[in-house]
Amino acid sequence: MQRFLTALTLGLAALQVHAEVINIDNAELLRLQAAGVPVVDVRTAPEWQETGIVPGSHLLTFFGDGGRAEPAAWLRKLQPIATPDQPVILICRSGNRTRTISNFLSSQVGYTKVYNVTRGIKDWIKDGKPLNKAEQAASTCNWASTC
Repeated sequence: MQRFLTALTLGLAALQVHAEVINIDNAELLRLQAAGVPVVDVRTAPEWQETGIVPGSHLLTFFGDGGRAEPAAWLRKLQPIATPDQPVILICRSGNRTRTISNFLSSQVGYTKVYNVTRGIKDWIKDGKPLNKAEQAASTCNWASTC
């Protein structure tokens, strides 16, 4: 039993060493996206409609009404976009939701490189960066279990 616990502890420690959440700004978002790293917008459909989205984003709501989440269903939808061994960029309104989701992906799911856009779409808009209408998204999923 002691060997099992030691092996488990070492395995978890190794996972944490390899897992990485990196906070990024708009310039880094553009650079990474140009290099082929997918952007996942985790906001809700009304938010996408209100502000528009980063061109090329995949729309996949994580937290629904009242903060409800379906992590397993959401992860199934994320897998075709980015697997745990591939980098992924997360964006929300202000960086708060993506901070939580980034840590979840990194520490509990084993994603090795998660980029968190720290100031979200609000800063993107403030900087005058381009926006698309939500209908122009690469993939759209208003709520993980319904699509």
